[in-house]
Amino acid sequence: MTLAEKIKIDIKEAMLAKDAKKLEALRAIKSGLLLLKTAKGTSGDKIPEELEMGLLKKLVKQRKESAAIYREKDRIELAEEEEFQFGIIENYLPEQISGDALREIVKEIITETGAGSMKDMGRVMGTASKKLAGKADNKEISEIVREMLG
Repeated sequence: MTLAEKIKIDIKEAMLAKDAKKLEALRAIKSGLLLLKTAKGTSGDKIPEELEMGLLKKLVKQRKESAAIYREKDRIELAEEEEFQFGIIENYLPEQISGDALREIVKEIITETGAGSMKDMGRVMGTASKKLAGKADNKEISEIVREMLG
């Protein structure tokens, strides 16, 4: 089942349950998927999984940033709304890899690419981004690569 199909089913369930907050988050995902589907470079009905994961990560990041800003400005009710939405969106991302498991994978990628210095960071990050699409935060991957190559 594709992400679009899952979202469609979940939207119907949220509508039947009259869950307006969840419905708003699901509609944001659906809207993003429609934009991806009609964007240049995509063909047919099938959206590549990397693009779907990128969209979900982008939506989560936007909501986390918004929630942080709302908290700074003492707008707790708006921050909680954003936090609820990114919680819903995160459910569609694969389980996140972090810590020691991520370090091991990055170490394997460095060995695989034959990287030995910071000059090779781009090659390592490119491979890591493809291999870990949607499963780890690129910022965290970047920090680990810098630490291991630096």
